[in-house]
Amino acid sequence: MELGRLEYLQALVTEFQVTDSTGNQRPCSLDLSVSSVSSHTRRFSLADAKEQVLANLANFAYDPSNYEYLRQLQVLDLFLDMLTEDNETLVEFAMGGLCNLCLDKTNKEYILEASGVEPIINCLSSSNEETVVSAVTTLMFLTTARSRAQTTALPVVECMLRFSLSANTRLSNLASIFLQDYCSPPQVEEARNLSKHTAVGIPLPKD
Repeated sequence: MELGRLEYLQALVTEFQVTDSTGNQRPCSLDLSVSSVSSHTRRFSLADAKEQVLANLANFAYDPSNYEYLRQLQVLDLFLDMLTEDNETLVEFAMGGLCNLCLDKTNKEYILEASGVEPIINCLSSSNEETVVSAVTTLMFLTTARSRAQTTALPVVECMLRFSLSANTRLSNLASIFLQDYCSPPQVEEARNLSKHTAVGIPLPKD
């Protein structure tokens, strides 16, 4: 990385911001490699410029040495803002970035103070498996004594019960851990009883 770490991350954020609402972008001078945050194989083009830059930012969120810089550049806010986008790929990468960041205590507190739990819960209804897995994992990491009432609210527990029955082993195992480690038996029982009388639930993500 020829540029300093902060300068490079700043360049990525700027590159993301200069992409206009039509998807057009100035030629990119950064080396934007395909993100390991997703298994997608994509060829870089102007049309997917925002996706590629966001994927790179999500990958940098793996490294704790970047946390201070990412907070300084307001990348946590950027990820939270992207959770409400119609573009499922942007949501996937943003959710993955938050998942990478929220093990850190300072980042966790920032996300909670920024009312980030609600949009993360909304991502449980995504048809994208990666988005859902990241959302479930992030809710685990964000669960504290103060936030537990929100991260394990009844609709969330109901959702985890459904996910635990999924044929998708990865998702069912993760949901089972959530139910066992983060929910009380009375919570699970209440959600199970309610689910018996509810015909419509959050749809399972596509395999």
